Amino acid sequence: WAVTRTAASIRTTANGAILTGNMSTRAKGEKADYILYYNNSKPIAVVEAKKNTLPVGEGMQQAMNYAKILDIPFAYSTNGKAFLEHDFITGKEQEISMDEFPSPEDLWYRYKVGKNITEDEEKIINEPYYYAPGTNKPRYYQRIAINRTCEAIARNQKRILLVMATGTGKTFTAFQIIHRLRQSGLKRKILYLADRNMLIDQTMSQDFQPFNNVMTKIENRKMDSSFEIYMALYQQLTDGQGTDIFTQFQRDFFDLIIVDECHRGSAADDSNWKKILEYYSSATQIGLTATPKETKEISNITYFGEPIYTYSLKQGIDDGFLAPYKVIRVNLDKDLVGYRPEVGKTDVNGNILDNDETYYQSDFDKKIIIDERTQTVAKRVTEFLKNTDRYNKTIVFCIDIEHAERMRQALVNENSDMMLENPNYIMRITGDNQIGKDQLENFIDVEEKYPTIVTTSKLLTTGADCKTCKLIVLDSNINSMTEFKQIIGRGTRIRDDYGKTYFTILDFRNASRLFSDPDFDGEPISIKEVKQDEPMPTENENDSKNDINSKNNNEININHPGKTVNTNTKIRVNGVEINIYNEICSYYDKDGKQVTESLKDFSKRSILNEYASLNDFINKWNSTDRKQ
Repeated sequence: WAVTRTAASIRTTANGAILTGNMSTRAKGEKADYILYYNNSKPIAVVEAKKNTLPVGEGMQQAMNYAKILDIPFAYSTNGKAFLEHDFITGKEQEISMDEFPSPEDLWYRYKVGKNITEDEEKIINEPYYYAPGTNKPRYYQRIAINRTCEAIARNQKRILLVMATGTGKTFTAFQIIHRLRQSGLKRKILYLADRNMLIDQTMSQDFQPFNNVMTKIENRKMDSSFEIYMALYQQLTDGQGTDIFTQFQRDFFDLIIVDECHRGSAADDSNWKKILEYYSSATQIGLTATPKETKEISNITYFGEPIYTYSLKQGIDDGFLAPYKVIRVNLDKDLVGYRPEVGKTDVNGNILDNDETYYQSDFDKKIIIDERTQTVAKRVTEFLKNTDRYNKTIVFCIDIEHAERMRQALVNENSDMMLENPNYIMRITGDNQIGKDQLENFIDVEEKYPTIVTTSKLLTTGADCKTCKLIVLDSNINSMTEFKQIIGRGTRIRDDYGKTYFTILDFRNASRLFSDPDFDGEPISIKEVKQDEPMPTENENDSKNDINSKNNNEININHPGKTVNTNTKIRVNGVEINIYNEICSYYDKDGKQVTESLKDFSKRSILNEYASLNDFINKWNSTDRKQ
């Protein structure tokens, strides 16, 4: 047997990343005593060993738990006198003597028979992972996703959906799948689809770099048949007006198609991805997503089928592979009670406002702009950074591009000293601004200090691999669970070498309420069946009709003496007093339970937990250059 003694850490809910006070620690992960491998590569059995004074089955439940986590078909418990075997294929258990323990060939044969694996399928399944010095080996959940996908393709399953939380390595998983399928000879021509240049370029330069000699990016609306792996944007293959570049190849040209972020392709891009997949219908098609689009109008599950594997954000945090988070919800007084203009109040253009109209949180920066509100948010963000680290990478999510620009200006005025140090300290990165977009690579580069704070609306919700982002600011009305998960995913990467072990969410719009929604970490459920020949409907990700505080946005007729405000024009006012009513802190404790308390109580308890006495705290404070 090929044996791993005290195998790679198997984290469970109680042993993941723990956030305590302003620090993040990781409890020691549990480990299986032995993991047995067939052919030195495929884990096939878990053995839990107990001392000989205990019953033979003492470790069985523990072994079964490890086996379920690691997707291993056989679990064993032993006390050194005999073995108890649990077969996950048949569901049966049996006690065997020490001399009767099955050989690698015996267990592999039982696995093949139980799973009806043919010789051709066996060749694909046993193809080793790609590995080179300096590269990472697949984590346990990546291995499960890779193995299940390869087994499904070996059985000729044509459509496959993988659901893996942001930051858990979807593209690395895709790379290993492609490598094994190419090495086995089953798949030769591969198309990788995404909807943003950043995703394609990032994938090619990082996880897919070993394919460099056989890989090309489709550009300038030309397709060269001499390559094996093609990277492309939907927009480069079709313009939605009948000019379909992808028809330059025959329908059976590609053997495998991978659709990255398939939830966005189905909803935001008018189903261009589906037209491409239908043309290359003979190819195996894999959808990758962190947040499958499942609404009353749209269902990726209907197209791809039930996920072959799901690895959730919560599981990733519990396992210690993703950073835990602390949420500070900042409640502004006008957000809570609304703003009703006083009699005679005018906007910045001198127009008298209707004092019968009351504006609520969802209206701010969408219908009405209150300059003091923007300034209050910028001041609180700056205060937080001053109390922690002003060089912490920060993303501020705003209502729209206009809001992102006003927020940038407000933050600049609060951080003028840092702007003197470097004018790129704060930047707006939005789709309309090339100067900002040109700085995106610097923002996500762990070695680059600037830009440090960026304001955005949609551009950074997905795809930006911000490994060192420590602060996410929510000042946007977020009603889409898909968008919310993607935004939170911007902070979930862990970089211990850069001090990034957790992140903070400053929430000014109560968007963090979605953490309590059962759908946040629930299994995706297909709601509407979409027939194969039926186009996928579109959906507005930020449709405000779902917001209970929002009124009908289609028409805003505010009548003034001799003046009618244009229905599409935002009202802008100043001279309105805005105060922080209270702040509430939420986090997950060491038992995996969500705790909510006032920020004052949270800070007090954190200090008491970290320092034994007032003298210890004072000594630490006096000896620290940067006060936190």
